[in-house]
Amino acid sequence: MAETANSGDAPFDLDKLKQLVEMMESHGLTEVHLRRGDEQWRLRRGPEVVQVPQQYAPAPVQMAAAPAPAASSAAPAAAPAADAGLIDIKSPTVGTFYAAPSPGEPAFVSVGSVVTPETIVCLLEAMKVFNQIPAEVSGTITAILVKSGDAIEFGQPLFRVKP
Repeated sequence: MAETANSGDAPFDLDKLKQLVEMMESHGLTEVHLRRGDEQWRLRRGPEVVQVPQQYAPAPVQMAAAPAPAASSAAPAAAPAADAGLIDIKSPTVGTFYAAPSPGEPAFVSVGSVVTPETIVCLLEAMKVFNQIPAEVSGTITAILVKSGDAIEFGQPLFRVKP
């Protein structure tokens, strides 16, 4: 979304706008606000970012190394058959997972929730910025694979959805 306030009725400088968008993409920026005199440019791309007040921000969590999984012959063979046809909602970034908008509030989704591509399923916090994560698929949540406060890696499955 681009908002521009400009003195007079001068047309937008589309070349400058294109350059700014390209710079945002190349540097991974989601929002830019520039002001010079009476001219003001505000560009925002990607999902809307939600800032959570400091009193709701959780304390940092120290993660211990996970123990090596024990070998099992029956479980791995059964798991793929049970997951056949399910879609994973994966993390688009690294960060801390939050199932609810703030402490004490209900989770965005739970097992059995019906989601659309626009449905917000969780928040991921990175560097004190809380990003809303949309489902990007339609279906029913069959499993929540992480819990609030978990450290999340890029591409890590967060939810399973039955289309």
